[in-house]
Amino acid sequence: MTEITGRAALRAGASAVVEESYAFACMRCGYGWEQSYEIEHHTDAAGHAFVLYVADGRVVPSPLNRPTCRNCDGHVVRILRPGRVASARKAELTSAPLP
Repeated sequence: MTEITGRAALRAGASAVVEESYAFACMRCGYGWEQSYEIEHHTDAAGHAFVLYVADGRVVPSPLNRPTCRNCDGHVVRILRPGRVASARKAELTSAPLP
């Protein structure tokens, strides 16, 4: 989900801030997690546009370029729409055990 916020820019020079959330699933170890990002849109001195991804108050690499598993450091990670990991965990906790 993408949303333009009405908040002030997080860093000097940001012209817009967009919030996006993603779910991730590692195809190597099966670990899943979700993360929200504030994407700051900037323009450099030469007039070229660039973005900064901010997660938990820190500038981080784009999650769309070679994501890394938080559990095993693997790079075979599937990016899903937000809520997929949370709904899978909920289903796992509420499902009846097999006989």
